Amino acid sequence: MNPASNRQFVLGVDLDGVVADFARGLKPIAAEWLGVTGDRLTDEISYGFGEWGLDAAGGYDALHRFAVKERELFASLPPVAGAPAALRRLDTIPEIRIRIITHRLYIRWFHKEAIRQTSDWLERHGIPYWDLCFMRDKAAVGADLYLEDSPDNIRALRAGGHETIVVRNSTNRDLPGPGAATWEEIESLIRERVTRWRGAV
Repeated sequence: MNPASNRQFVLGVDLDGVVADFARGLKPIAAEWLGVTGDRLTDEISYGFGEWGLDAAGGYDALHRFAVKERELFASLPPVAGAPAALRRLDTIPEIRIRIITHRLYIRWFHKEAIRQTSDWLERHGIPYWDLCFMRDKAAVGADLYLEDSPDNIRALRAGGHETIVVRNSTNRDLPGPGAATWEEIESLIRERVTRWRGAV
């Protein structure tokens, strides 16, 4: 038997900003934290939410702890439009193995709760996956293609020779493609890439 015949195409999928709409979910909690109305907080953010004036209330880390521990942020985020259905369609392609990769173990001694909130959220929204990886170094999971929105992660992955689709938002518009702003576009790019991969295998 040819070992290549059992080879799967590993799709490495970031969670926050790619499948879970992190900024939209965090915004009302940030407004509560800062004591302002949500319309005071811009949607045109950079990575770290510096535009929201968080330094005056303890900084981003303080808000993040409050959001995850007191408001169960990871369990309550809205999904990015079209993401769950697109992943379900991609999951029907036999060669694709969906691998969720997220760096959510951010708060010391709170890992169990972060993992619970994450797994509950994935199940609630019917998001298919075979592997769930909690790690900072996303290149270490060995995916064939990555979906990522963090500018630093995109640069690091590409510098290591890892093919990465930029999931477009206000934090990464300056980065070169391939990139896509909607899951319809993302799904199309993934299908094209899998077709090329089939030919190579």
